[in-house]
Amino acid sequence: MNVIVADLPEVLIIEPKLFGDPRGFLLETYQVVRYTDYGVCRPFVQDNLSRSDRGVLRGLHLQNPRTQGKLVSVMRGRVIDVSVDVRLGSPNFGRHVAVELSEENRRQLWVPRGFAHGFLVLSETADFLYKCDELYSPKDEIVVRWNDPAIGIAWGMENPFLSARDAAAPLLSEITNLPVYGQV
Repeated sequence: MNVIVADLPEVLIIEPKLFGDPRGFLLETYQVVRYTDYGVCRPFVQDNLSRSDRGVLRGLHLQNPRTQGKLVSVMRGRVIDVSVDVRLGSPNFGRHVAVELSEENRRQLWVPRGFAHGFLVLSETADFLYKCDELYSPKDEIVVRWNDPAIGIAWGMENPFLSARDAAAPLLSEITNLPVYGQV
């Protein structure tokens, strides 16, 4: 397994080792000891799988106070995946990391607690897997506007397909109940 520390030090790009032969391949997508060595150490309590078509943008989402860490990957297709530090008081507040995840590169992204997360589908369809270290809590969910100019994400698409909730999301500067750096 190869682990790359992203431009935001808490965000990890993980390249699991692939074992292949003419029959196919084996990919170890999670192993508690190896991931714990890199700080991914809370137990996962929920897995989610979403399927989306080209041009669908999901995000930017987080929860507070029941924050979630997410280990995300693409089983089929290709996406641009984004993690944004939204922890009040963080020296990296408002900064983001964008990484392409695909069935070809088999990369994973560790989205730490206190970070907003979103992705845009680049392929015809994409199957996206989330391993979460906290249960989904609708009452704690926060949505940040996908194209907030203060964050400046270069999605590469002007008019993605959004849910009504994501389309109406406020700017980061308008959200009052963000997690606090050092407390998540």
